[in-house]
Amino acid sequence: MVEVVIEIPRWSFLKRGSRGAIDFVSPLPCPCNYGSVPDRVGLEGDLLDAVVLGPRLARGTRVRVPARGAVGLAERGLYDDKLICSRTPVSAAARKRWVAFFRLYITMKRGLNMLRGLPTDGSCTGWGEAEAALGRSRPRDPDWRGPPVPF
Repeated sequence: MVEVVIEIPRWSFLKRGSRGAIDFVSPLPCPCNYGSVPDRVGLEGDLLDAVVLGPRLARGTRVRVPARGAVGLAERGLYDDKLICSRTPVSAAARKRWVAFFRLYITMKRGLNMLRGLPTDGSCTGWGEAEAALGRSRPRDPDWRGPPVPF
């Protein structure tokens, strides 16, 4: 079980970062509750991202839920795990749909990075085990002040 704080409620168009600031307004709504694990930092230096499947949850909601897998994204020389969390197991068909969603997401992010003058090398590395993603993360240091690079 991991604790996740929801930053982006399901069907929201506003993409927020771990500090709460709006990163961008998406042309498509987010099909899941998106947030982060507040006590873990991922390889890119930001809080470990997590998707919570199920009904819409309000921004700021804290929920304890099993991590069922992870989808990996690589961009700008950084690797970023997205934990996939759900009260029920995630079927093979649903895993494929989430990988497809994150492939579309990273394609859109490459376009956004191009507009921002940032590298556009993003890719989705596919489905992986939640335990491996958690193992790549580290405990959040009490002095953590946010990611070292702007997103």
